[in-house]
Amino acid sequence: MTKTRSMKKVVSLIAAVSIMLSMFCVMGSISASAATDKVKLYSAETYFCKYGITGTNVFVQTKGNEANQQVVVHYNYLKGQAWKDSTAEYVKTLEDGSKLWKAYIQSYNTEYAIKLTANGVNYWDNNNGKNYKDERIGAAVVTANRGGYCYFPGYTINATLQNLAYHKNVKVRYTLNNWASYKDIDMKYDSTNKDGTEQWTVNIPDFCQNTNGFQYCISYTVNGRTYWANNFGANYDASYRVYP
Repeated sequence: MTKTRSMKKVVSLIAAVSIMLSMFCVMGSISASAATDKVKLYSAETYFCKYGITGTNVFVQTKGNEANQQVVVHYNYLKGQAWKDSTAEYVKTLEDGSKLWKAYIQSYNTEYAIKLTANGVNYWDNNNGKNYKDERIGAAVVTANRGGYCYFPGYTINATLQNLAYHKNVKVRYTLNNWASYKDIDMKYDSTNKDGTEQWTVNIPDFCQNTNGFQYCISYTVNGRTYWANNFGANYDASYRVYP
């Protein structure tokens, strides 16, 4: 009888431990999911000069109303070198109430992850353990990949967008006279990235003849809704990234 009771106690103890471990695992998974939702890569744009890549603007989206949010991009631009931190600056609050931040990092062979600190708690977006490298888009629906130079027969504009449906319409709206007038031109599908996002492109033939008043933005219409990539209201131009 004593052995039987002892065995029952052991079985009960094992069952209790199993339940506790199961609860811990569930709570852990919820915590991880919540942390991932708090901070995300929004988009990234690379700056060029005459002699090659100089750096990348990393745009980050955060959720939450904490007044003391701080966003840092933790990066390594050359393997074997020490990792560095670039503190992001607040840009604006988006329509859904989330916040947008921007950090500048070195971009030669760059690998990076994003950290949000809010109320003393750290939240990470490290691309599901793979870190980010040359991704152009994260939470954004569409973003412009701005070109650096004017080559014959014109100026090429590229866009990265989420593939929300097969049927879609992607256009560039541009001006050569600071929006006194403008033109809309269709972009064409170019390729699909490994993550399922798409590359679209178009060449503007008359750009090289008039660059002083040139600005543009990109519209992406899908499922009855239009999304804009317009540099967060400032629009894009060609001169911002062409350094001597």
